[in-house]
Amino acid sequence: MSGTVVVVSYRSLPEQTDTARREIGSLIATVQATEPDCGGITMLQDTNDPTRFTLIEHWPSQEIFLGPHMQQPHIQSFIQSAGAFLAGPPEISFWHPVGGA
Repeated sequence: MSGTVVVVSYRSLPEQTDTARREIGSLIATVQATEPDCGGITMLQDTNDPTRFTLIEHWPSQEIFLGPHMQQPHIQSFIQSAGAFLAGPPEISFWHPVGGA
């Protein structure tokens, strides 16, 4: 697979873990239903620390993720509301597949 893999790590407020899981899941569903550039998103929750969530996202490029994707109204709305259930902003990193491994 070509393109960019985006790893997004969130930490929920301890008393808001269920809300964070639900809101992040809802956002993923909206992105996958409305953004054709999205090649898929997997949400993971840490077994030992349930306040930690990681998203593995597939996009054609870092530029598309940072540009058109981040400007979508559903992303902006999520950012505005996230302070109620997340402990802070996410950590976002960009990766590329390594062939031949």
